Amino acid sequence: MSKTNAVRATLYFDGACPVCSREVAMYRRGPGAEQLGWVDLSRCETADLGPGLSREAALGRLHLRLADGRLLSGAAAFTALWTLLPRWAWLGRLLAPAPVQSVLEAGYRAFLRLRRLWRRPVES
Repeated sequence: MSKTNAVRATLYFDGACPVCSREVAMYRRGPGAEQLGWVDLSRCETADLGPGLSREAALGRLHLRLADGRLLSGAAAFTALWTLLPRWAWLGRLLAPAPVQSVLEAGYRAFLRLRRLWRRPVES
């Protein structure tokens, strides 16, 4: 990332999850990705997590730290991420309303139960 670009948000993702890592790779190839920080939890140092985020919590679900320091997780993190990426901004706006967020969060929780089945173990 260029030193002249300010990071608008930082995404914390599980690089040991094949589905998660493929999805994040897709986002990182698109426009706007250079303005985000990307932290692979399977390879990062504890200091990379920042305040208020433990490795256990971070590995439990997707987290996004906004430039103002607020930490979002789950469906809220996804919709905020999408609004920051030009190709996905329409989806972020479409799914942002509270009633839709509730349904999206329920779907994300179901995905998290399945994710445990295919997550690769992280070597220490």
